[in-house]
Amino acid sequence: MVTDRYGNPLHACTPETAGHLDRAVEALLHFRPEVEQAVDDALRSGPASPLAQCFAAYLGMLGTEPAEAVTARRRFDRYAAGVDVLSLPPRERMHLAAAAAWLAGDLRRAAGLLEELSLAYPRDALALAVGHQLDFFTGDAVRLRDRIGGALSAWDTADPHRGLVLGMYAFGLEESGHYRLAEEAGLAAVEQNPRDVWAIHAVVHTYEMQGRVAEGIGYLDARRADWAQDNYLDVHNWWHYALYALEAGDTDTALRIYDASLHHDDSSGLAMELLDAAALLWRIRLAGAEPTSRWQALADAWAARADPPFYAFNDVHAVMSYVGAGRLEEAARLIADRRRWLDRPDSGTLADADADAGTVTNRRMTAEIGLPACEALLAHGRGDHAAVVELLWPLRRRLHEFGGSHAQRDALQRTLLDSAIAAGRHEQARVLISERIGLRPDSSYNWSARARLADGLGDAALAAGARDRAREAAAAAAEALRAR
Repeated sequence: MVTDRYGNPLHACTPETAGHLDRAVEALLHFRPEVEQAVDDALRSGPASPLAQCFAAYLGMLGTEPAEAVTARRRFDRYAAGVDVLSLPPRERMHLAAAAAWLAGDLRRAAGLLEELSLAYPRDALALAVGHQLDFFTGDAVRLRDRIGGALSAWDTADPHRGLVLGMYAFGLEESGHYRLAEEAGLAAVEQNPRDVWAIHAVVHTYEMQGRVAEGIGYLDARRADWAQDNYLDVHNWWHYALYALEAGDTDTALRIYDASLHHDDSSGLAMELLDAAALLWRIRLAGAEPTSRWQALADAWAARADPPFYAFNDVHAVMSYVGAGRLEEAARLIADRRRWLDRPDSGTLADADADAGTVTNRRMTAEIGLPACEALLAHGRGDHAAVVELLWPLRRRLHEFGGSHAQRDALQRTLLDSAIAAGRHEQARVLISERIGLRPDSSYNWSARARLADGLGDAALAAGARDRAREAAAAAAEALRAR
């Protein structure tokens, strides 16, 4: 029987199709755009291959693009209608079940099925990579770590792809707070595969979460040839670079990165890029700057998508863009649309597959996290800071439930802190700042927030000391930027 490069048997698969699938997995693990052509080639050469069909389904969902999801669902349904599932080997059956669950919008069921698959087939790199992304989309940091950690011992150290698995493990370690282990694993993964952009990204996250801004800038600069172009993560890693620039107090550099890499006339308009753009501009807005023309262009890009309910994390960033642009009515309309959708009795099902593709998990995400977060952003735009605190305070330890990383969700944590200070909620602001400084004592943002709180309390000495600490932290990061 034909096998993949990891020794897993491939049902209804020719050597040619197996080669295309291997190439597709290789590209997926490196986040290279060639994955799309490789999967198309596998489908063309082996339309009866369950793995090729499942890979295509996964690819249609990974970008969180509703239109692509609908196309993937239709293609998968046509295939599944002609397959005797019970006659397939266990691995293929489980992939089909996982793909069907995700296409039906049940991300957590799909993630669980792929984890079960990995128990029996720990060297199924496709199952590990897709499951890892599902854990990210659902904000499950423990499974993000342990799914990969549990499989890693099945990968021999001589296997050239073990480093790519180790890179996934590094990100899971980072998101679950094991920063030293995450850094070690990420650096080791990059040593084995210098263009492992997911591992580079994991290392960058460890520096971000610890406030090691100068090291983060130095690391990104040293590896720029490996991450800065020709992959699906280049925009996101530039976003991380811009965050470091903001910590250095260098808004101009952050905006230059925005204009060159995050959003411009030639940008793709994909959700994954637009949310990075929104998250950066929102941080700049919270710092007191208003890049108005950029906000308008970004809000136009979100409006042009006219997305149906699909992924609450994206909705939040669309509202962020509308509020930043001062288009509060558009933000309110999106919120009202999602509320009407939740009120529909069939909104958690796929009664209308084209209109509601991807709603089972998203219904809960929207109801419990997405809508309150959107309402808080709109309240912030209206200057109703007390309402922001009322909405976000109960959610501040639950925001992971609608996906993303700690670094991404920090935009909402900062919004809560900004409003707590503005609303005179001094004790809540004190707690939030104390938590942040405890985790990142070298963050200029954290000390600036402490200075703002001290101003509100009328404590000039405390404010001056906090501002000195903020300047010291920013200066260290600025020195790293000057050394570029």
